[in-house]
Amino acid sequence: MENYLEKITPQLSDVWRADEMFVKIKGNMKYVYALMDDETRFWIAKQVSDTKYKEDITPMFAQGKILAGKKPMVLVTDGAPNFHKAYQKEFYTMKSPQTTHIRSITLKGQHNNNKMERMNGEIRDREKVMRGLKKDDTPIIEGYRIYHNFIRGHQAFDGKTPADMASIKIEGQNKWITLIQNASHVPTVNTEKIPSEVPSS
Repeated sequence: MENYLEKITPQLSDVWRADEMFVKIKGNMKYVYALMDDETRFWIAKQVSDTKYKEDITPMFAQGKILAGKKPMVLVTDGAPNFHKAYQKEFYTMKSPQTTHIRSITLKGQHNNNKMERMNGEIRDREKVMRGLKKDDTPIIEGYRIYHNFIRGHQAFDGKTPADMASIKIEGQNKWITLIQNASHVPTVNTEKIPSEVPSS
């Protein structure tokens, strides 16, 4: 499903948010970095890392640009230095228009990170049920990203999913089945033999 969905371009806003949260994987502390669209709450990209402040997260920002087909005009993060370093490498340019990096997160007002905190809470609830994650390359995090984007209806959107808000429509009553069927579809190839010579008239 991940490979299939990476080929679909979501229609995202010009404001993106990034944050990190800690999780336990095989009993060890890890950090899940997430990049999310502000307007649609579409979880654009992720990265699992060992450290909070020193990890190079440019791969996540680069992945976000590829998926969205663009860069944001505004990036909202906390003051962690690795966010700014990744912003400078992937989003900043001397040419206009330029991406603005807002690093002064507040508890209230326009520059709060409440939307990211709510998504972090979703992940935390899932992790608690599973009593921690068991593998470094666990598919659970990517599976939850798919669930968040394409399956779970959000109260703020009157039950619509972030994918709905990003102009990606998943048909059918059971969206999991629809995604699995679409992702596993293999185009058929015409195996009829083609004549090597065309008879002369």
